[in-house]
Amino acid sequence: MTARTAALAIGIIFIVVGLLGFIDNPIIGSSDNAMFHADTVHNLVHIVSGLLFVLIASAAPASASTVMVIFGIVYLLIGILGLTSVGADGMAKVLGFLHVNAADNYLHIALGIIIALAGIITRRKPVTG
Repeated sequence: MTARTAALAIGIIFIVVGLLGFIDNPIIGSSDNAMFHADTVHNLVHIVSGLLFVLIASAAPASASTVMVIFGIVYLLIGILGLTSVGADGMAKVLGFLHVNAADNYLHIALGIIIALAGIITRRKPVTG
């Protein structure tokens, strides 16, 4: 798999997840009963992240692996920040605007690791002669 393909796949998944958050369902949404808590801002962050992945994959595929590593680190840090700020009710705002629950935090950590590893694995190796 190339960095371009990985970034494109990740981007499409993020866009779909962001859009899914606007539809009432038990997996992702603003309801207290949703497995992953995502309000309008959280959904927009997913959509914008997805669009950035698609844009990089399309316009600057040589930079896709670096962008994935950076995004992976950011998502990992967001997950860690979320874990440290989840209160007794299980919900918190990360960075003052991103509503999360415990499941979100674990997912962000897992996504951070997966996306960063995808960026590392798909890096082009220099051709030696």
